[in-house]
Amino acid sequence: MARAALAALRRASCACSRRCLIGAPGFGCCAPADRTSVRSFSIGMTLDNVDKAVVHPIIRVDHAGEYGADRIYAGQMAVLGRTTVGLVIQKMWDQEKEHLKTFNELMIAHRVRPTILLPFWNVVGFALGAGTALLGKEGAMACTVAVEESISEHYNNQIRTLMELDPEKYKELLQIIKKFRDDELEHHDTGLEFDAELAPAYSLLKNVIQIGCRAAVFLSQRI
Repeated sequence: MARAALAALRRASCACSRRCLIGAPGFGCCAPADRTSVRSFSIGMTLDNVDKAVVHPIIRVDHAGEYGADRIYAGQMAVLGRTTVGLVIQKMWDQEKEHLKTFNELMIAHRVRPTILLPFWNVVGFALGAGTALLGKEGAMACTVAVEESISEHYNNQIRTLMELDPEKYKELLQIIKKFRDDELEHHDTGLEFDAELAPAYSLLKNVIQIGCRAAVFLSQRI
């Protein structure tokens, strides 16, 4: 079963490679990543002498998170792709595809088993994206704000963990996570710029989505 999952990831990564030609200001462990060098990483990237008990759950849950984000934006595009915000959503989706491609490569390189919940996140992610988009662009952007705020906080927690362990040993992984964290914060700000707070029952919608995000992280790390 693990071999089949890894084979599927390898196929997905190759497909992404064909399709894609392709921070928040801070300090210390939360400083923005060097955006010019992350693209140099390839499927053969390795992290020598890593603690698998730490690195494998990080890669697994981040892969699941980026997969879920990819499906959310797919759902939003299915509803709003031809509206005035279609290009905005597409730009954010393209970045999520890049994130997912990178974690596909890391999963293969480190032989990390993906969460068995991926089929569930496929359905739930698309339904969440499409469902909130049916509320209008404000609903879609409220979903974006809620999800991206949760993901960026999760990435910051991982950055702190790796910095406390050994920032030099985990330099490459830290660079990737910081870069993606900055992208997620950019998406968060875009959502606010495009009237997320005008969505019906914005605070309630945001809280419910973020509770779901925390549950997804918990389950994907362990299953």
